[in-house]
Amino acid sequence: MSIYWTASEEIMLPCIQDKYLKLDLLSGDHSFGHLISGEVKVIIADQTYILKPGDTWFCPRNQLATFIKYSKDGQPYKSITISLREERLKAYYTRHEPVLTPCQGHGIRSYGTHPLLESFFGSLLPYFELEEGIPPAIVSVKLEEAITILRTLDNTIDRCLANFSLPGKIDLVDFMEKNFMFNMPLLKFAYFTGRSLTTFKTDFKKAFAVSPQRWLTQKRLELAHYQLSEKARKPADIYLEAGFENLSHFSFAFKKHFGYSPTEVVGS
Repeated sequence: MSIYWTASEEIMLPCIQDKYLKLDLLSGDHSFGHLISGEVKVIIADQTYILKPGDTWFCPRNQLATFIKYSKDGQPYKSITISLREERLKAYYTRHEPVLTPCQGHGIRSYGTHPLLESFFGSLLPYFELEEGIPPAIVSVKLEEAITILRTLDNTIDRCLANFSLPGKIDLVDFMEKNFMFNMPLLKFAYFTGRSLTTFKTDFKKAFAVSPQRWLTQKRLELAHYQLSEKARKPADIYLEAGFENLSHFSFAFKKHFGYSPTEVVGS
């Protein structure tokens, strides 16, 4: 399952009862969230983060990230997630001068327990009991508060929040080698490498001498095989991280490619 943040809700309280759920966040908006219960594994290229109850995170726009969300200790995954959209940020920065510190790079940011965060996210919970949802005027006030709190706690955040540029053309091979496990349409891969879909396919064929779909499947299966054989992990624990949507499809593709099932790999 993937989230593209196209819904009208800017403040959400998802509660997932399943054992786990994978979300590929492919967003043109920043997300700011607070984990209430459960656990989240966040995978960004070669980095992995574990978020626990009480943790607060910020994920910048145009950042590929896989969120694998689990129930934990008998409690379902539950969090408050806020989408900080470009139009709101542009309006905010017409009234507030950004402090543009040196670039801190991409990647998720996490924040420890702080009274401002506890007070802010705690104040949102009662609104979810309203059948009609949070009134638009209050949404505007709360989003302004969220931006102000982020700027108070993180003096480098303006470089990220006040940057409204589109992704530029980047090295395709390097990007694909780092991000092949993200299960998203080719159009999104093209966008994040600064290309049209047609140019992306042409450049990809020149670089890899194979179609994107075939290359992506092979890379994901190789990653899965490594995790099974070298890390002694179980198929059910790695198929999501390798870029597959469900275990049965992963098992079918794995056996078709290697000639034996994932459970037959030595070490798994």
